[in-house]
Amino acid sequence: MTVVDNAVYVGGARDSEPDSLDRTLELLRDRDSSHPGGFAWIGLLRPDQAELDLLARELSLPALAVEDAVHAHQRPKLERYDDVEFVVLRPAWYVDEDEDVQVGEIHLFLGQDFVVTVRHAETPELSSVRRRLEQDPELLALGPRAVLYAVLDRVVDDYQPVIRGLRDDIDQIETQVFGGDPSVSRRIYQLSREVIELQRSVEPLRDVLQSLLAETADDGARVMLHRGMRDVADHQAQTSESAENFRQLLGNILSVNAALVGQRQNEEMRKLSETSLAQGEEVKRISSWAAILFAPSLIGAIYGMNFEHIPEIGWTFGYPFALGLMVLASLTLYIVFSKRGWL
Repeated sequence: MTVVDNAVYVGGARDSEPDSLDRTLELLRDRDSSHPGGFAWIGLLRPDQAELDLLARELSLPALAVEDAVHAHQRPKLERYDDVEFVVLRPAWYVDEDEDVQVGEIHLFLGQDFVVTVRHAETPELSSVRRRLEQDPELLALGPRAVLYAVLDRVVDDYQPVIRGLRDDIDQIETQVFGGDPSVSRRIYQLSREVIELQRSVEPLRDVLQSLLAETADDGARVMLHRGMRDVADHQAQTSESAENFRQLLGNILSVNAALVGQRQNEEMRKLSETSLAQGEEVKRISSWAAILFAPSLIGAIYGMNFEHIPEIGWTFGYPFALGLMVLASLTLYIVFSKRGWL
């Protein structure tokens, strides 16, 4: 069995530590007057179908809840099946090395004289929660609901480091956005997905806590438990508000980044246009001078042809006329191009 811890509590103190789950179940079945108000807390880590089926037969756990506990991937919820309650929690923790938010899952089965906690990840470990409860006999004497409160309190408190980690990431992203980092869009999207995943873990807890608070509101024997649940509800509300603010802030940052990217693209396009215009001006100048130089070459080519019958070949002023024609053609082209601003 994947039993992490297994103990029977009586009167707010650890009464016995059965050496096997079978022995724990036997104590629950044969509990007598020497164990008034006692309950067992069985902690499991990654149990398989067979292990949960055994508990289901012995503790009359609902089949649908057992199926959910095996396959996991459930949203936080509180479901009641006759004398058994089934609670799903989604703890989260921040991984500094990867700047990533990881989400786990904890399932709790609560009966009149037992609590079964099922974890599917090493984090968070519940041994510290158990030690804390054992140091508070008055609270632990309230039975399985005290365990549920302590686990809820741990899960909700663990959201705070996640909030701090996300806040630091958002501060870094703002610096990247205004620094023109081209890879920041991808990071904004990834961080938005992490915030949404956190919201999916935190938001449904509101209904769970409201239901639990309603049960203990008028119960004088469980005033301490009610106050503790109310404190957990306050922390849950703060976490939920922070996550929603982060989601909206990331949406605004994404819009600002898109605007800045568009502005930088427009600036690049403007520079490209200016460069193209400058290149066009240079091409016009080169083409104009090429045309000016081409005119004398054309005239010279015509007058340099070796034909017997060429106009003005016997003319005394033929050569000066050719030179003058070259100058006149070049000057005419120069004046035309200058008026058009091509030179």
